[in-house]
Amino acid sequence: MTTATKGAHIEMHYRLILENGFVVDGTGEEPITLEIGSGEILPGLEDLLVGLIAGDHREFAIEAGVMFPFRDQAAVQPMPRSQFPADLPLEVDYIYEFNSPAGDAVPGRIEAVEDDTVTVDFNHPLAGQNFTFEVDVLSVSEPQ
Repeated sequence: MTTATKGAHIEMHYRLILENGFVVDGTGEEPITLEIGSGEILPGLEDLLVGLIAGDHREFAIEAGVMFPFRDQAAVQPMPRSQFPADLPLEVDYIYEFNSPAGDAVPGRIEAVEDDTVTVDFNHPLAGQNFTFEVDVLSVSEPQ
């Protein structure tokens, strides 16, 4: 049986689960195949795949601050309501996509909506959160 190593291809299902049971991300019905070490997922999560074999089911408890930084209050920005399209429904906790000055897409969570100001939190949604990385390995193939 092939063991997952750097460069190996691993077919798997995964889920990122918050402490309250909310699933933040996952593969759903269709598995993903990735090359370990290629940067397709966070390097710290890739490292947890090394040594796994087909049929393995693992749950890795990830403490706040290990994979994602802690929340930074400087990343919470008040923005003029006029910078948003008038017909855009702004709802608290909704995540919108913004463009950085460099043109990159950046997600921001609406924290508050007032008459003239919208407060947007640009911290990563998992910043400061404990979560579980759950993996079901379907197959592992040798590095090419």
